[in-house]
Amino acid sequence: MSAEALNVNTSFRTADVNEARLMIGAAFYSNYMDVIEGPRTFRAEFDIGQLGALTVGELSCGADVRMRLGELGAYHVNIPLGGHMSFRQGRGAGTVATAERAGVFQPVGDTVVERWTGDCRVLAVKMGREALEQRLEQLLGRPVRAPLTLAPELDTTCGPGRGWSRLVTTVMQDLLEEPAAGARGQPSLYTSPLVAAPLQEAILSGLLLAVEHPFRAELAAPAGRLRPTPVKRAMDAVHERPEHPFTPAGLAAEARVGVRWLQEAFRRYVGMSPMAYVRDVRLTRVRDELREAEPGALSVSEVAHRWGFSHLGRFAEQYHARFGELPSETLRS
Repeated sequence: MSAEALNVNTSFRTADVNEARLMIGAAFYSNYMDVIEGPRTFRAEFDIGQLGALTVGELSCGADVRMRLGELGAYHVNIPLGGHMSFRQGRGAGTVATAERAGVFQPVGDTVVERWTGDCRVLAVKMGREALEQRLEQLLGRPVRAPLTLAPELDTTCGPGRGWSRLVTTVMQDLLEEPAAGARGQPSLYTSPLVAAPLQEAILSGLLLAVEHPFRAELAAPAGRLRPTPVKRAMDAVHERPEHPFTPAGLAAEARVGVRWLQEAFRRYVGMSPMAYVRDVRLTRVRDELREAEPGALSVSEVAHRWGFSHLGRFAEQYHARFGELPSETLRS
């Protein structure tokens, strides 16, 4: 089953382990699944919905299972609604997700679900890596030059974790009701960008405020100096169209201010010039594309030129200074 075979909202039931494995592969990640011998009978029940860069689902298998998934390539949270799920990533210690503590997965590191109990119905949230990391940069108002590593657990019994869990639960319930609304000839609310985009941002922002990570304290702290609206306009334009051939005058026009005003404001509030910010965003996009490329499908020069880097030697130096490795090393990895 391919990802194209999925509808925006899908309800799936099967007693066949291979069919369940293929469905999880189409909606979430490629995997190997084995049933652990026990008293329960395997009966997978998957309800899956799509919201922009997010995939959300309520998933259960009926019987205890073990899964091997490799690197996920995305951020992911599993909120058990009962039972438990024990997992580990890379060389990290094992983590047990329960109804009180959600499990948080990183994009990197081989992932093994050692036991997903048959009584564990999971609310699963897959978030595109680029979407979450870009949202962090937008909230901070600056490029992030260090990896975003989330804590492996999220307390869902109180505080921001509880609020975030409730938000995801509400969105999931509404997504599951959408097919019924469509069958009655009513338009889907979630097909409207006016609804879907803010909801996606709320879920991404909520997780960044709820789970522990190196930038959480900075996000939660009161803003010392709010960036002026023209600076935000220019930054948003760069994130929305990083491939555009921006010039200082063009960015100033986007911000609706003069070139000199924008340059001084960027240095004061962002810590770099507007064109340096454009370059930084493009370097991040190059890295994302190199990371996701299939072996032999792309060359570094091809990707660099696509993102506006014409001088390959200078590009390699800038890339190494930004990420601590050469672009060819990223592509090989």
